[in-house]
Amino acid sequence: MKKHYPYGPYERFFKRPIDILCALAAIVVFSWLYIIVAVLVRIKLGSPVLFTQDRPGKNEKIFKLYKFRTMTDRRDENGALLPDDVRLTKFGRLLRATSLDELPEAFNILKGDMSVIGPRPLLVKYLPLYSEEQRRRHEVRPGLSGYAQVHGRNAVSWEARFEMDVAYVDHITFWGDVRIILDTVLKAFVKREGISSQTAATMEEFKGTLVKK
Repeated sequence: MKKHYPYGPYERFFKRPIDILCALAAIVVFSWLYIIVAVLVRIKLGSPVLFTQDRPGKNEKIFKLYKFRTMTDRRDENGALLPDDVRLTKFGRLLRATSLDELPEAFNILKGDMSVIGPRPLLVKYLPLYSEEQRRRHEVRPGLSGYAQVHGRNAVSWEARFEMDVAYVDHITFWGDVRIILDTVLKAFVKREGISSQTAATMEEFKGTLVKK
């Protein structure tokens, strides 16, 4: 099985320092936006303002992902949480459509859990379900945005997303990352494409891939 090796000076020496500078700049320049979104989330969705969840990072090391919450805690008569499409409010959809819910991930980047660009960190419970090739997406730090996010996001199949993730792992370049950043801004704030799949409020649960031997 092919393994990832940082083959260029950008990935080896410059990607991490650039991540730190970008995260610091975002937190400082958009501190006012963090405050506004936090207040609105508290008013419209309640407390806590931040949503945290375990996610696998580089080499499958588990870390706490930070996001602004986008769902209510509405439950049925038995105390079980209602489906995502019921708890995801109009305000929550707006946060996701503009990716404002992901602003706190800048702190994950500062900590070294994430990168600005890389495969998106998914759920821990998916780890046993990946094929060996799909598992290679964890050979680099997960990203705030990634190649798959600007080529369909939640509207493409899991298999297609993983293929794009692995393709990114094998072709990390400075200009490639710049292009993904520009495409991310375009899709998040102009086109607002791929926020949901065709059958779910976000993305269907990954149940594993039947790998041909």
